[in-house]
Amino acid sequence: MVRAAARGDHQRTDATDAARIGKAGARPVVVEHSLAELGTVKAALDRVALGRAPKGIPAWYVDVATKRVVVQAARASAADAFLAAADVPRDMVTVSRSSEKPRTFADLRDGDAYYMNGSGRCSIGFPVKRGSSQSGFVSAGHCGTPGVSTSGYNQQAQGSFQGSTFPGRDHSWVATSTNWTPRALVNGYGNGDVTVTGSTEALEGSSVCRSGSTTGWHCGTVQQRNTSVTYQEGTVSGVTRTDVCAEPGDSGGSFISGGQAQGVTSGGSGNCSQGGTTYFQPVNPALQAYGLTLVISGTPTDPPTDPTDPPTDPPGSTWAAGSLYNAGDRVTYGGVMYRCLQAHSAIVGWEPPNVPALWERG
Repeated sequence: MVRAAARGDHQRTDATDAARIGKAGARPVVVEHSLAELGTVKAALDRVALGRAPKGIPAWYVDVATKRVVVQAARASAADAFLAAADVPRDMVTVSRSSEKPRTFADLRDGDAYYMNGSGRCSIGFPVKRGSSQSGFVSAGHCGTPGVSTSGYNQQAQGSFQGSTFPGRDHSWVATSTNWTPRALVNGYGNGDVTVTGSTEALEGSSVCRSGSTTGWHCGTVQQRNTSVTYQEGTVSGVTRTDVCAEPGDSGGSFISGGQAQGVTSGGSGNCSQGGTTYFQPVNPALQAYGLTLVISGTPTDPPTDPTDPPTDPPGSTWAAGSLYNAGDRVTYGGVMYRCLQAHSAIVGWEPPNVPALWERG
């Protein structure tokens, strides 16, 4: 038994129940084609597109309101070719002129793969912004030179290298199209993504983890900062040495300590089966080199302060960059008292509010 709504239209492909539907309070409308028939037409179009994506056809769908299959087309000839290949009834199709050019959207996530000129593979270091609108990411300098195009983990066009230094340093940055959205997340490869909240440099002995597209997520400790290492291509200075393993393809991937971005994978020795040594290029010098801002918690931060810049402490602070502090020492910063937790030499960027591993309130 067919029930009709008290108001509105009730569409059928035959007039058999028209009188009964009318008595129930709805206006019966006899349509030429059922949704099932229209779905069959669309399925035929889908099969053709699965074999080869139709050129000049941005979309097609069943329009419930008009009870026809709508095919959007840039040109009439493109629609004709598509419909002929699917061998569908033309009287069930409406061709709509459209200039749309659909594109995929994807995220820039630390540690994900990207490809250079469609061949070699590296890993994203950290998504960044340049100015108010240009998005991109930092990676290793040896991954590509300015002008080299990149595609993402999904092999879709992504961007191109804008700056690169190697050897000497090992950093680069890639500007990406608006199809790619920067995220303050490090790919945990099954361990849960990690949110990037800053870029405070970790001290020797600190735990650090690395994300890369070949071997995924691995952790260890910072061994030495400001290290120089010689590769076949030349010497790179200012890198940080760790006991974290890595393998080819992990290059450029992110190193993180807690939520603090540390750097991008440069190179090393060994592998993740037997263990090894890996060096990373600190991220802050890379940001400074190209005038970039790190994306943290979904928003860009200001560029990190150059360590050679004079300190600009709040008025009345007793904390000072360049001073040696021992555990238990107390200082004021911004009108707040802090107690030192670990002996260290203070540098710009390690102000008490910014490094809870070194200072606590009180």
